[in-house]
Amino acid sequence: MKPVAAYLASIVAENAICVWENLEPSQQQHIQQAMMASANPPGCIVYPETQEQLAAVIAVANRNNWRVLPCGKCSKIHWGGLATGIDIIVSTERINQLIAHAVGDLTVTVEAGMQFSQLQSILAQARQFIAIDPSTPELATIGGIVATADTNSLRQSYGSVRDQLLGITFVRSDGEIAKAGGRVVKNVAGYDLMKLFTGSYGTLGVISQVTFRVYPLPETSSTVLLTGTPESICQAADTLRNSALTPSQADLLSSQLVTRLGASGGLGLMARFQSIRESVEEQSKRLLALGEKLGLEGTIYHQEPEEYLWQRLPKLMYGGVTDSAITCKIGVLPTAAVEVVNQAERSLIHIASGVGWLQLQNQSQVIKMRAICESYQGFLSILTASNQIKQAIDVWGYGGNSLHMMRGIKTQFDSKNILNPGRFVGGI
Repeated sequence: MKPVAAYLASIVAENAICVWENLEPSQQQHIQQAMMASANPPGCIVYPETQEQLAAVIAVANRNNWRVLPCGKCSKIHWGGLATGIDIIVSTERINQLIAHAVGDLTVTVEAGMQFSQLQSILAQARQFIAIDPSTPELATIGGIVATADTNSLRQSYGSVRDQLLGITFVRSDGEIAKAGGRVVKNVAGYDLMKLFTGSYGTLGVISQVTFRVYPLPETSSTVLLTGTPESICQAADTLRNSALTPSQADLLSSQLVTRLGASGGLGLMARFQSIRESVEEQSKRLLALGEKLGLEGTIYHQEPEEYLWQRLPKLMYGGVTDSAITCKIGVLPTAAVEVVNQAERSLIHIASGVGWLQLQNQSQVIKMRAICESYQGFLSILTASNQIKQAIDVWGYGGNSLHMMRGIKTQFDSKNILNPGRFVGGI
């Protein structure tokens, strides 16, 4: 594959290509977690610095039938299925400029390689933010967040990643640059490719630029943590769901997570209120009073202790994962969330959507929990696991009737099947 690297060096600078042999062993191992085992590893990683260079690289790959693994900073490269026969890896991490921030219109347009933490810092200067909380905010890039639909507790009041997108620019599998949507909140023209590309894991095109809606930073914030028996936590969650209270984040936590957060035992319900001070104080007191009425232990957190809770939570779910751990994304009926959380030692479910995450230790646990989730009209998909586990179990567990439609869309966007082949549902 060295001639391939030399060919690509005519498009990007020589220091924008790293051949496989020169990668650190730890980086090689991390990338291999995204691919089926092969006697021939990818030839190189390419780092285009402009959208035009990215398009040229993909066009060359298309002409030569090279299979491409797109990525940002590789923080989620090991999520989802295993790609097959990858020839080159294309990283967008150097395509990372701020294009436009319309403060008054509450929109921002950025290139895909910008890190999420950097974008939030830029927006904070104007007292604004993107209502997305990715699993690894310090590493995640904007393109990777969209490609994997990676958001967590903020979906309680702001919805999913696709709900935040207003426009998208991407490079097609033939190297052509395409756009959809726009840079205004009200935009109804054209096909809704933003929703199609969100969560597509780079199988339809390589995202190069996105436009998000943004929101004003709230005046103040506080978090209520209730802990106790499953029955009482279930009652509290049902009451909160059907009440006039408006938490921006609200999660059910397994007893292990509660303990590791430093609270007393039992299941947990953690709800965050963000608004003007009077509203936050009143809503927090009402939820705390509800917990006391149900016999739950309750605490209100403010400022640094509150920030610690929400920063600690994703690290408990995703950080320090052992090689044997299996991290899964799940979805169930919200009314069944407590039952599911109570059966997994390390698990979290958002009370409004029923979407959540859990960690398991072996194949039999995955099979058991998938059956439980499906019995509540839900799903279980594997995010991270050893390659052996991913080859032994269907990663996505999709049992719907839309697979033929998904394959048809894949064929229309990537007729040569060069973009992340095998990584999506049904081996797409």
